[in-house]
Amino acid sequence: MKFLIGLHINPAVIDALTDDEKAAIGEGHSRFIEALKESGELIITQALVDPSQAAVVRVRNGQPVVTDGPFLESKEYLGGFYLLDCENKERAIELARQIPDTAIEGLGVEVRQVMFSDGQLEA
Repeated sequence: MKFLIGLHINPAVIDALTDDEKAAIGEGHSRFIEALKESGELIITQALVDPSQAAVVRVRNGQPVVTDGPFLESKEYLGGFYLLDCENKERAIELARQIPDTAIEGLGVEVRQVMFSDGQLEA
């Protein structure tokens, strides 16, 4: 089964961390990635740029409307993700608990099963 683990970032929380705390998060992600590679459960992981560099696309009256930046009305944003292939939801949650962000008040880690991939429904 495939699961997406989304890393939700609150910039105010990140800005309040010390340099050592930020470094510990990075080191924790490095260890987590290596463990996932060893177990064979990692499909891909990606970190995303700050939403100030994003574009939001909407279609109104048949015409695209593109705006700059994080205008989806939220303090938090998707900062990155892990796409995993593991046995079940319980295993995905067990893995998500190892992500260093889960120990920081104000940050969120979301586990969602992939509904379809490559045009095929997932089992």
